[in-house]
Amino acid sequence: MKAAFYTGTRPGKAGLYNRLVRWWTTSPYSHVELVFSDGIAASSSYADGGVRFKVIDFEPQSWDFIELPLHLEADARGWFAAHAGADYDLRGNLHFMVEPLSDRKDAWFCSEAVAAALGFREPWRYDPGVLASTLRSLPRNPLPAAA
Repeated sequence: MKAAFYTGTRPGKAGLYNRLVRWWTTSPYSHVELVFSDGIAASSSYADGGVRFKVIDFEPQSWDFIELPLHLEADARGWFAAHAGADYDLRGNLHFMVEPLSDRKDAWFCSEAVAAALGFREPWRYDPGVLASTLRSLPRNPLPAAA
C-alpha cells in the first residue's frame, strides 16, 4: 500500500485550484490518493463527488509515492468502504485558506479522508503536504506485539 501525492496541474479551473492549494499550503502537493496493494485507489475528490474508489493510471511525472506499512491496509480499505459515497468537504478544505471555516462532520476532503482511513486523530488538520510529511515519518516495519 502507498500514498500517492499529486504534483501535476490539471487544465482549466481545476489547475488554478491545484496551484492555489500548493501555494497556500507551501507544499508541492494538491491532492492525495491511497493506493491499495491490488492497485485500486481511494480518496475523496471534488471532481468525483466525494469519497470513492477508482482505478487511476498514475503518471509518474505527476505523482510522488510514499510506501506505507501493510498492516494499515485492511482497516484503511474498510474505512473507505464504510464512507464510500460521502460528500466532498469543500468547506473543510477551504478552512486551510479561510480560518473561520470549519469542516463538515459528514463530508471529507482528500487528505482528511486518507488520514482518517489510516487512523489519525483530528484528520481535518491534514492538508496534503502535512500528511506527506507525517507519512514519511512512520516506521515501515513496526515491531511485532509483545507476547
